[in-house]
Amino acid sequence: MGGGRRLGRGFGWLWASYAVSTLGTWLAFDAFPLIAILVLHAGTTQVSLLAAMGPAVGAVLALPLGPWVENRPKRRVMIAMDLLRFAALTSVPAAYLLGALTFGQLLLVSVVAGAAGIAFTAAGGACLKELVPPRDLLVANGRFESTTWTATMLGPPLGGAAIAAFGPVVTVMANAVSHLLSAAGIRAIGAPEPPPAPGGGARQRLRAGDLFEGWRHILADSVLRPLFLNSVLVGGLIMATSPLLAVLMLGPLGFAPWQYALAFAAPCVGGLIGSRLAPGLVDWFGQRRVMLTAGTLRACWLPWLALVGPGTSGIVLVMAVELGLITCMGVFNPVLATSRLARTPADRAARTLLAWSVSGKAVIATLTALWGLLAVATGPRAAIAIAGVLGMATPLLLPRSAPADSTVLSGGSRDER
Repeated sequence: MGGGRRLGRGFGWLWASYAVSTLGTWLAFDAFPLIAILVLHAGTTQVSLLAAMGPAVGAVLALPLGPWVENRPKRRVMIAMDLLRFAALTSVPAAYLLGALTFGQLLLVSVVAGAAGIAFTAAGGACLKELVPPRDLLVANGRFESTTWTATMLGPPLGGAAIAAFGPVVTVMANAVSHLLSAAGIRAIGAPEPPPAPGGGARQRLRAGDLFEGWRHILADSVLRPLFLNSVLVGGLIMATSPLLAVLMLGPLGFAPWQYALAFAAPCVGGLIGSRLAPGLVDWFGQRRVMLTAGTLRACWLPWLALVGPGTSGIVLVMAVELGLITCMGVFNPVLATSRLARTPADRAARTLLAWSVSGKAVIATLTALWGLLAVATGPRAAIAIAGVLGMATPLLLPRSAPADSTVLSGGSRDER
């Protein structure tokens, strides 16, 4: 199954860097809104602006970074982005201690951190493609996926405890330090880094068409195109229902905040299970069947959240639905990430990953705003149900033909031998 396969010292340091920075991010997940509310006494409009505008503007600013990342050594870019995030985040506790913290600074730091994070992710995917042979990409992506869900499960509760004990500014500093440690880990990879792909180079003049090369590659590929449309739509619908479910559970249904947090933290164990199963499932059934099955099952859970009620039964329903959804995502996501890397040439990897990330964030922001308006008109329960029904149609966007490079995912599969 490949779950215990050794992937080399370089991958080990890359994985460790990802783990520490991801945990730092989830530790400080709610820090900025809490600082805005508790320290700066911001109102609902300002907090909503901070939550929406920071990531959205960061995504727009990250767009021209695609060609820049492509034409430079990827590890240097990752270290630079980590150091930029460290400096930006450290400015928040520094300004707080000096009594000079403002809402504008929080918004600016959110934008800078968002743009740097997108550039880091794009460079990180290209770096993984350089460090790991094609046959091991699925195992590597499965380990990243399991790390993501572990940090998602542990980070917010630990961060909440730290905020209660020390205040939200401390968790921002912890997040900043995590990026500094991540930069040190990437530096420790040590092996010579391949030069930029032919045709690149740090001095290459940026052309307007380079900004859209990632999207051109995605939309021209018969497998990536439907996967792209499916993934951004599913992600957008899931995230659009998140604030509506929070309003429903913490408002009319009367759940305590700790109950709400537990209902979403505990099911993250499904992500660990799914990501561990993914390599073996692909080896046994083949990439196409696993993607179709996991992608279809992933779409079946969301409508049930519209039926959540008060009391223990309501919590059990939410946890069961989230466990099923996250387990399917744990299987689907590393297979998707591996197929995306396998079908993308090295000289377009960073731009493709950046285009994918920017699109996902734009769709999430758009659908979250639209579903907020829909909830005003229909109520949160009906809006969640509508998102769930639309989500059930998303498997129609999954590719139906077996990709030509499917054997790179795990050294071949039973239906392809």
